[in-house]
Amino acid sequence: MLFQIKSYLKFLWHSKNEHGVHSPFVFSLLTKCFYDKKPKPEYSILNNYRKSLLENKNFIDVTDFGAGSKVFKSTRRQISKIAQTAGISPKRAELLFRVTNYFKPKNVLEIGTSLGLASSSIALGSKESFLLSLEGCQNTQSVAENLFNKQFPDFNFEFVNSEFSKFLKDGLANSCDWNLIYFDGNHSKKATLEYFDLLLPTIDNDSVWVFDDIHWSSEMEEAWETIKKHPKVKVTIDTFQWGFVFFRHEQEKEHFIIRA
Repeated sequence: MLFQIKSYLKFLWHSKNEHGVHSPFVFSLLTKCFYDKKPKPEYSILNNYRKSLLENKNFIDVTDFGAGSKVFKSTRRQISKIAQTAGISPKRAELLFRVTNYFKPKNVLEIGTSLGLASSSIALGSKESFLLSLEGCQNTQSVAENLFNKQFPDFNFEFVNSEFSKFLKDGLANSCDWNLIYFDGNHSKKATLEYFDLLLPTIDNDSVWVFDDIHWSSEMEEAWETIKKHPKVKVTIDTFQWGFVFFRHEQEKEHFIIRA
């Protein structure tokens, strides 16, 4: 916790808003997406999805997986408690909706479904998109899939129960270019960089990658620094909670620290 507090204070010291940005691409993203304060009808749908999970008092056996398919924790937890502690926050859910709505990606990959709170933001943000979401825990994934089938029966999505590294190493994610990837799985340096390398062949010029918890630990900050320096990465945006990565060939290599 002390590490995260220090990281956040450092972030606040260096961060800017749209007035400190001279890149037209990033300025447009901030003003038309990040800082869009207009109410959206989809926000109430996101809230209802969250409410249905928070009111679910059933218990499930939850298994978390580390890198290399190693099981490191298996516990019995209440669904409502998982939604309170492990899910994306309401503010972040709305931002992810706006990001997806802004870029309108054709194909979206999510690494780490959990209960589908972020998945619902992605699906509502671009209803024409195909969403493939990976989850290591079968019971958690089943809760999300059942709720999705009830609330979004007409959306084009597939939930897959698999250990992330195995799925990616088997090449099962290389069947298409992923226009948006949301990384919210294993928050370790080794796993994050492994996923990054395995998915690089799937990028196109307009791909958007979003990494969760880039300041979670010193290891995650090291992973973020490595990603920023990669020669194929052109623009990165640090919003403290998330790190945005863009591969646009026409852009100069720039890094932004933005309050969002």
